[in-house]
Amino acid sequence: MSSTSEPIGLAAESDPATAKKWHDAKVIALVAIAHFTSHVHIMLLPPIFGQVKDAFGVSYIEVGLALTAFNVASALLQTPAGFLVDRIGPRLMLTGGLVLGAVAIAAAAVLPGYWLFVIAYGLLGLANTVYHPADYAILSATIDSKKIGKAFSIHTFAGYLGSGVTPAMVLACAALWDWHGAFLFAAGLSFAVALLIMVAGSVLPRTIDRPRAAAPGPALGSVEHDTKVGLELLLSAPILRNLLFFFCLAMANGGIQTFSVVGLGAIHGTPGSVANVGLSGFLLFSAAGVLLGGIIADRTPHHERVAAIGFACTSTMAILMAWVNMPAVVLITVMSVGGLLNGIIQPSRDMMVRAVTPIGSFGKVFGFVSTGFNLGGMTSPLLYGWLMDRHEPRAIFMIVVGFILLALVTAITRAKPQAKAAWTH
Repeated sequence: MSSTSEPIGLAAESDPATAKKWHDAKVIALVAIAHFTSHVHIMLLPPIFGQVKDAFGVSYIEVGLALTAFNVASALLQTPAGFLVDRIGPRLMLTGGLVLGAVAIAAAAVLPGYWLFVIAYGLLGLANTVYHPADYAILSATIDSKKIGKAFSIHTFAGYLGSGVTPAMVLACAALWDWHGAFLFAAGLSFAVALLIMVAGSVLPRTIDRPRAAAPGPALGSVEHDTKVGLELLLSAPILRNLLFFFCLAMANGGIQTFSVVGLGAIHGTPGSVANVGLSGFLLFSAAGVLLGGIIADRTPHHERVAAIGFACTSTMAILMAWVNMPAVVLITVMSVGGLLNGIIQPSRDMMVRAVTPIGSFGKVFGFVSTGFNLGGMTSPLLYGWLMDRHEPRAIFMIVVGFILLALVTAITRAKPQAKAAWTH
C-alpha cells in the first residue's frame, strides 16, 4: 500500500513536525483556558458589588475588603507558589489552583456571614498565585523558542477575554439565580477546567528539567539549595528590574482602566457614555494588540524597542486625555490606538522576563515579577482615589505618564542577554 493511502492520524504521528505542532496547540489551549478561568475569578465580584453589599448589609468599602484580601494573599504568596511550581511541577500546581479556586468561590456563595466571605476571597487569592508561575513555566519549557511570543500572546489574550466576558456572564447568572448562583456557576466552571486538565493534561510537563551542575554548599536539588539559589536569582538586578517594570505597568493601567472615565468627566466634562466607549475601545484594542504583539515578538529580538514605541504612544494618549478636550470621535480613536499599542507591548514584556530566566526557574521568576501586578493593584486605587478626592484628576494622568516613562527606562536600559540565552532549546 502506498504512503498516500495511510490513515490521516497515522500520517500525522509519523511526521514529527506535525506531531509537535499539534502537541504545542494542545498545550497552549489548555494553558489559555486556565488563564481565562483565572480572570473570571478576578472579575467575578465587581459586576455584583451592590447585590453582595445588600446581602450582607455592609458598605462598599467593606465589600472591597474582600478584593483587598484577594490581592494581599496573591502578593504575599505568589513567589512561594513559584518555588513550588519549579519543585513539584506546574501541572499539579495548576490543577490544584483551579480546584482551590472552585472551593473558595463555592464557599463564598454558600457560607453565611460577611467575614467568611472575606476569608473565602483570601483563599481565592491563594488559588490565584499558581496561574502565572505555572502557565509561564509550562509555555517556556514546552513551546519552541521561535513560537514562544505567539504562545505568550494567546495566553495573555485569553486573560483579556476572560475579563471581558465575565461581567455579562455574571449579570446573566445573577438575573436567573441571584449572586449566589452566579458564584456557584463560576465554581462549576473552575471545577470543569480542573477536570479537563486532569483528563487531557498529559501533554503538560509534570516537572521542569533543571540544570545539573556541581555547586558548593547544600546538596544540589535539596530544598535548602533551591531556596538559596532561587533567592539569589530573584534579588539579582535583572529580575528586580522586571519586578519594577511590572509594577509600573500595573500603576499605569490601573489609572487608565479605573479612573479615566471619572477623570475625563472632572477635567473636560466628558459625558460618561463617551468616556466609557473610549475605555471599551482601549480594552478591546488592547486584546487585539496582544495577538499582533505575539507575531512581532517572534520576529524581532529587540523587545525593548517594541516596548519603547508602545510606551511612547500610550504616554502621548494619556497627555492628550489630560490636557486636550477632544471631540468624542477623536477621543475614542486616541484611546483605541493607545489600547492597541498597550496590547502589543505585553508579549514583548514576557519575552524580556524569559530572556533573563534560567531553565528550571520559570515558575519562581514569573511568580515573583508578577507580584508587581498585585502591588500595583493594591496601590493604584488608593493613590488615584486620593487624588480624585482632592479634586486633582489631571494629576492622575500625569502620574500615569510618569509610570509609563519609568517602565520605558527599565526596558531600554536592560542588560542584553549574553550570547545564547539560558532558556533557548
